[in-house]
Amino acid sequence: MPNAAERLSALRAELTARGLAGFVVPLTDEHMSEYVGEYAKRLEWLTGFTGSAGSAVVLADSAAIFVDGRYTLQVRDQVDGSLYEYQSVLETSPAQWLGERVGEGQKIGFDPWYHTRGWVEATRRTLAAKGAELVAVESNPVDAVWADQPKPPLDPILVHDDAYTGMSTEEKLAATGAAVGAAGANAAVIAALDSVAWLFNIRGTDVACTPVARAFALSFADGRAELFTEAEKITPAVTQALGDSVTVHPRERFADRLAELGAEKARVLVDPESTVFAVFERLEAAGAVIIEGRDPCVMPKAIKNPVEIAGSRAAHIRDGVALSRFLHWLHIEAPKGTVTELDADARLLSLRQEANLFRDVSFPAITGAGPNGAIVHYRSTPKTNRPLKVGELFLIDSGGQYLDGTTDVTRTVAVGTAGAEERDRFTRVLKGHIALATARFPSGTTGRQLDALARLPLWLAGLDYDHGTGHGVGSYLSVHEGPQRIGKTVNDTVLTPGMILSNEPGYYKTGAYGIRIENLVLTHEDRREGDERPMLAFETLTMAPIDLALVEPRLLTPEEKDWLNAYHRRVIETLAPLVPEDTRGWLAAATRPL
Repeated sequence: MPNAAERLSALRAELTARGLAGFVVPLTDEHMSEYVGEYAKRLEWLTGFTGSAGSAVVLADSAAIFVDGRYTLQVRDQVDGSLYEYQSVLETSPAQWLGERVGEGQKIGFDPWYHTRGWVEATRRTLAAKGAELVAVESNPVDAVWADQPKPPLDPILVHDDAYTGMSTEEKLAATGAAVGAAGANAAVIAALDSVAWLFNIRGTDVACTPVARAFALSFADGRAELFTEAEKITPAVTQALGDSVTVHPRERFADRLAELGAEKARVLVDPESTVFAVFERLEAAGAVIIEGRDPCVMPKAIKNPVEIAGSRAAHIRDGVALSRFLHWLHIEAPKGTVTELDADARLLSLRQEANLFRDVSFPAITGAGPNGAIVHYRSTPKTNRPLKVGELFLIDSGGQYLDGTTDVTRTVAVGTAGAEERDRFTRVLKGHIALATARFPSGTTGRQLDALARLPLWLAGLDYDHGTGHGVGSYLSVHEGPQRIGKTVNDTVLTPGMILSNEPGYYKTGAYGIRIENLVLTHEDRREGDERPMLAFETLTMAPIDLALVEPRLLTPEEKDWLNAYHRRVIETLAPLVPEDTRGWLAAATRPL
């Protein structure tokens, strides 16, 4: 980034003026969001890194940027290695890196509105062992040197109709209040933006791709609630929809309201994973009794009700129509050598925009041609935009936000004829995908217990991938929704009927190609005669053909072939009546049985 050195120098001068030896810059906002508004993109402004997870530490004579395995390649493309050391957060945490460099008596700054209490306490212990101190700043020093920093958005909040939510705001407030009381609390802090949106049946345009509005909330055991947001965002329609049980306050009053709860000696439920350190600090300083526990909106938001499930199925059919039309177009145009990554992105977006109830993409599309496909969370730019070439693979990971559901799908296609190695790797990824799609497991199983099913075909060939196998997905909300996930890391969330997750194993060969096959799946009960305990299974929601040109049939078992044929039969039967006639013929060939 052209101005990276100047910006880093300006921040260092600001830190020196404040008596700070260093500062930690996370990629998040006051709500611990994955995707943030333009005003909160401090890490991107400072370093040039545009990924969805990362942080930087700046000292007077050194700096480092920390990312996970998804961004190992991207960070090197976007961030100047002469200014920042590249660090894997899985191997070295910011606290560890600081602990090796701080000196006696030095003060390292952090913004208490952008870190969890767990992070603050752990980092303080590490620095204290070196005689250094982690100190909260009253104002963010990055903001002080970011001259053209965007203002937080003031776009009006949107009412999300009960026809899509399946529960009224009043019903949700009553259920959440009961959960607050059951936890032994008088009130709960609702800090995550998707939780606020879910609880009040509201949506917004404050964050690109995620339909949320910037707001904090308090949920009380008696079913009342308080919403904290800018007055400009509240329309008469919102006031009417919220009803008499909700009191709206200016956003800036939130911190004072926490202090008032403390003065009342209230027992306050706070989720340490989604709530920033500043909230804990205000409550404790004023005398509140803090009960640490999960946000009471998280599980009911994750477990979709029948209306949300029906909406998701419907959204995936419309999304499948758009994606199938796109893949048909790509089949014709890509071999000509005139289609670029950005062209493909624009074409798919235009087709989605024709769909009923479409509002936005659910994340910036990943369109990786050839070696760019090996960058797990690659995002094409005019600088990196690459044409699709015959003999290479093309990976496209994309999704849509529809009023009745959120989609996320990845397809990898061969442009022309694929090589033997690519077909082998693709088929192994497909075998893992099928293993997870057909998994049957007892009630009480976690995603971590299922993760190896998707990896085993790759492991047998000495291969693997460095990202999770599945993440939760919201209902016209966050495309990455917790707490459910499928991955290697510890996660004690039990998979429950109604949860929607992704099924996305992959394989990536640096400098050559990337492969990922992703469908969304719905967890449901699967009762069969002879079962001795309750069993669960997955229903695949995504509707789009899987490229048969990349499948090596000899590597598939008869059962795996049966699954692929049955899946493609369902795709053609569902979508054929809905796509144009020319696409219908292509779709029939693309879903032909093996």
